[in-house]
Amino acid sequence: MADVKIENLQKYYGSVQALKGIDLQIGDGEFVVFVGPSGCGKSTLLRSIAGLEDISSGEISIGGRVVNDLRPRDRDIAMVFQNYALYPFLSVYDNIAFGLRARKVAEAEIRKRVDGAASMLGITALLDRLPRQLSGGQRQRVAIGRAIVRQAQLFLFDEPLSNLDAKLRDEMRGEIKRLHKEISTTMIYVTHDQVEAMTLADRIVLLRDGRIEQQGAPLDLFERPRTGFVAGFLGSPSINLLRARLVSRGLEQVVVLETGVQLELPAGRRISSTAAGSAVLLGLRPQHLALAGPALLPPGVERVPSKAEIVQPTGTRTYVTARIGDTEVTAELGAHDLPEVNEPLEFAVDMNRCVLIDPSTDQVL
Repeated sequence: MADVKIENLQKYYGSVQALKGIDLQIGDGEFVVFVGPSGCGKSTLLRSIAGLEDISSGEISIGGRVVNDLRPRDRDIAMVFQNYALYPFLSVYDNIAFGLRARKVAEAEIRKRVDGAASMLGITALLDRLPRQLSGGQRQRVAIGRAIVRQAQLFLFDEPLSNLDAKLRDEMRGEIKRLHKEISTTMIYVTHDQVEAMTLADRIVLLRDGRIEQQGAPLDLFERPRTGFVAGFLGSPSINLLRARLVSRGLEQVVVLETGVQLELPAGRRISSTAAGSAVLLGLRPQHLALAGPALLPPGVERVPSKAEIVQPTGTRTYVTARIGDTEVTAELGAHDLPEVNEPLEFAVDMNRCVLIDPSTDQVL
């Protein structure tokens, strides 16, 4: 196992700067996920750590050793790729053993390591098969097994589940999380899928345009985003953003929507007086909208009139597309909350969980 330290990492492709001064420390045994939209630099950062990309400047240390000038094979890492990268004419056993044989490991030790990895991943019965005889999920397990037997100090995963269907992705996410718990090796995982990032990571590093936008525990980023970009990227369905104005009334603060609806901010959510009177974006996650009944609402929950346009029951949840003024919003309701389409309704909006964003700076207030 090993920690990873990155200092002022820069990467240029000609005149295009892909990484813009990355500073990052990853603890020994930590599971860190790099996430962000296409072109944000997450794969470039991973490949730089692996030695598959030459960095333009900065320093990368693995286990206290600077690896800038080391070849990938000398960095004591194991990498799992998106496309599995299996040898088609070698059996599963020989695919897993290939790297060990290249390093001239004794055959008895190879057998021990391959059998152990196969047992851990549930592929013992597949060791004599060829890759073409395997499903996508089985091939990915073989690729992970090949990494496990290396017993490297650092595991790197480059979007390993993107070629799998939804059910297999769910299954393999669980396998990878269980694997980390069992072997406790430092792991860095790249994905564009924010659900993967939220479910797998000890810590998420969210990148944007070659820079770290925010990093922290998954729920910290979800509940306390620093920017509108972070708030909008994490969460499925995406956060709803409503144009509004923040108004002070004595000791109270009120968010006034374009429709004229006034939503009082709870005491714990009030903003500094310098922001009062300014335009804001009110961020409401679909999970924080509910149908408002006739009963008195709890403190911090406000009523907002709306009208359902699309109702999508899934069996476990109901997704309602509605409109507040000119803005389309999504609400995630209970399985049996089925409002009538085109009939007026009222949402109960949890203002304790809202996010207020300065539209001029994209900073969360």
